Amino acid sequence: MKLRIFNPEHDIALATHTDNFTAPHAARHLRASLGFIPAFWADDGDLVLVDDSEAAAEAVRHMRGHAADVRFVTRDDLALIPADDIEAIDPWGWDNSLCYSLRTCNEGLARLMPDSHRLDLIRTASNRMFAATHLLPQLRSIDRRLTGESCYCATADELSARLKSNGRSVLKAPWSSSGRGIRYVEREADDNVMGWCRNIMERQGGIMAEPFYPKAIDFGMEFWHYADGNTEYRGLSLFDTRNGAYCGNILATEADKRDMLAQYADMELVDKVRDSIISLTATLLGDWYEGAFGIDMMAVTGDDGKSQLIHPCVEMNLRRTMGHVALALSPDKHGPQGLMRIYASSGKYKLRVSATNDNLLDTGLV
Repeated sequence: MKLRIFNPEHDIALATHTDNFTAPHAARHLRASLGFIPAFWADDGDLVLVDDSEAAAEAVRHMRGHAADVRFVTRDDLALIPADDIEAIDPWGWDNSLCYSLRTCNEGLARLMPDSHRLDLIRTASNRMFAATHLLPQLRSIDRRLTGESCYCATADELSARLKSNGRSVLKAPWSSSGRGIRYVEREADDNVMGWCRNIMERQGGIMAEPFYPKAIDFGMEFWHYADGNTEYRGLSLFDTRNGAYCGNILATEADKRDMLAQYADMELVDKVRDSIISLTATLLGDWYEGAFGIDMMAVTGDDGKSQLIHPCVEMNLRRTMGHVALALSPDKHGPQGLMRIYASSGKYKLRVSATNDNLLDTGLV
């Protein structure tokens, strides 16, 4: 059996880069509320690590048709399970903090974790600067209808110069998640934003500055990279964000999602980008990374207000993503299309899956 783990604090743990890491309040609540979601891609008989096994079982009971027959375990339970009974660990993402927590719980699990060198490589490749340097320029070069740039600024002077050059800009912490490390500015940052930037630079070494693009639609591609160096495409993700924070996904077949995206982008170009990502990541991730990853993109309206461009790499998430969750919940060709949303209610996060016969592009999700 495999041990599956939802650790949404992963990106913040990478930024902090310490073993004994305490996740922010929001991340702890997200993990406590949605810790059950690995049951959607697990196999029967697998273990899913949660904070409260009874609450997780009750949450899945309402979505039984989507979940495998898993066993929910707490850290106390995990300490009593023979480590040799577990063949692999499949977390949301690997980081030092997770490894330290699991070793503290059950030392026998250490044999199933990446070593310190691989953890360092994962952290480096998870920095937004990595994709901006090693993926985005290479992808842009394959077709003139691809756009996008991102600059790493290590000092306030570099940042100020870049903001004046960009005009309206988006500033991003090198490691962050769910919109919490993003700010939008015009040609100059006010004192508030500049103070935030200096704080990020001090803690993470720099900040990413990108031009603001007139987005037509968010989308992404989900992949799996194998230890033999091969990358496998898993599917499209059509999702919604608000100020950079994730809101929800469309649940539909690959064919239906392609039809929706075709209203905003040339699908031959989309396929060309997909194939290039498979080729590039085979080398970039080599044999040191094994697991899920996703690349966020967007269809962009050209300066003429008519042409359709694609930003092929807004960011790379070297971990599982909500797009992967959506793929696990998506219908087959006989099932209804639907929506997956995550929202806060009464101090808890909830995942809602709803079927709809409406035009999904008119639901407000996209």
